[in-house]
Amino acid sequence: MFTGLSAFPLTPMNESGINENEFARLVQHVAEAGVDSIGTLGSTGSYVYLSREERGRIAKLGVENAGSVPVIVGIGALRTRDVLALAEDAQRAGASGVLLAPVSYQKLTDDEVFSHYETVCRSLSVPLCVYDNPGTTHFEFSDELHGRIAQLPQVRSIKIPPVVNDIHAARERVTRLRKLIPSDVTIGISGDPAAATGLNAGCDAWYSVVGGLFPEQALAITRAALAGDTHNTSALSDALEPLWALYRDYGGSLRVAATMAELSGKVSQPCLPQPLKTLEGDDRKRVAQVLVQLGLM
Repeated sequence: MFTGLSAFPLTPMNESGINENEFARLVQHVAEAGVDSIGTLGSTGSYVYLSREERGRIAKLGVENAGSVPVIVGIGALRTRDVLALAEDAQRAGASGVLLAPVSYQKLTDDEVFSHYETVCRSLSVPLCVYDNPGTTHFEFSDELHGRIAQLPQVRSIKIPPVVNDIHAARERVTRLRKLIPSDVTIGISGDPAAATGLNAGCDAWYSVVGGLFPEQALAITRAALAGDTHNTSALSDALEPLWALYRDYGGSLRVAATMAELSGKVSQPCLPQPLKTLEGDDRKRVAQVLVQLGLM
């Protein structure tokens, strides 16, 4: 489950609620494409903007529409108490695993983060993926802290931030982390533009935003990497450079992915929780041009 391509679909919504039919179709699409797992309620799934009831509903819909594909459900929240409740809901919905980021308002210490994961792991009957995302949580894991947390019995994967676009430095990063974690804990790369480098550097999985919309392209990159074809992995990723440039220019993947989803007709507009907005004006036209250029629309 924590290897290969894990596709992370959007959670389409407006201020009236979640568009359940559109979410179900997104999940069905990536499942039919043959992804290795589906990650619901990640950052692209806007989990922090949803109530417990809404998150429980998304977990249930994800499992119901994924067929035989394992579903990983995000359970991050500010308080450990709330994470425990969300973990219970995810397990009750039939999740195959959970994804936990150390969400914070007050800056957390290493000991607080370890205690957070330790407490949550004691309540789990499914495996957990550690979500290392300093861009949104403002907490930076050290490799040593990852090593401590990876010893907890339910931890089976670490979702690391984008690696530098240097294969040698990326391999050093992955090798350094592997020395500190058990052999049965996988390392997954996030940050779509860095995915090819991360996979070629030895990561076991790609936790992918673009895979939640266009799984065929993401699967081609992942399969090439896991087959050891580093040249083709890089070439396939390089072909998507116009898309990666959008991520860089517009501050990350969420607004770009949501805009692509609207333009390609996969979701209706608006699809993000206020005050977030998809791209507008000339920026939106640029995204449309990239989709046409890449044959995605």
